[in-house]
Amino acid sequence: MLRLGRLTDYAIVLSASLAERNDACATARSLSEETGISGPTVIKLLKILTAAGLARSTQGRHGGYSLARTPADIGLTEIIEAVEGRIALTECNREVGACSIQNRCLTRRHWLVINRAFREALAGIRLADLAGATQSFGGFGNASAASTVFDGYPFT
Repeated sequence: MLRLGRLTDYAIVLSASLAERNDACATARSLSEETGISGPTVIKLLKILTAAGLARSTQGRHGGYSLARTPADIGLTEIIEAVEGRIALTECNREVGACSIQNRCLTRRHWLVINRAFREALAGIRLADLAGATQSFGGFGNASAASTVFDGYPFT
């Protein structure tokens, strides 16, 4: 099954929470209380997001964390790759030579195209879309239309 790790999921939740604040700083404690994510995990993820240039830390009495760019300028791919590393659906997409059958593989070139399309689809979803700061949701037009894509699954 293809799935994101829990830390990546939490990084997206924290980023969306920061996006809702419109440049106002949030402390790690307030983010933990707001999201239900444990304090140590929030601190760990804020360090990762800051190192990736997605969040910034402000010192002082009214300090805390905020986004380094506008929510519309941050793609989902950036958050995922900050935590997980480069998105690669197969080993040959992750690193040249990582797969022992790479030179004989009949599907490698197709996986390269599929991986590129997957990354581009995620990049098209902006943090503003996830935070509800815009009416659009990637290529779906609006969030309510996006929910129809998942009809039949338990999370609709």
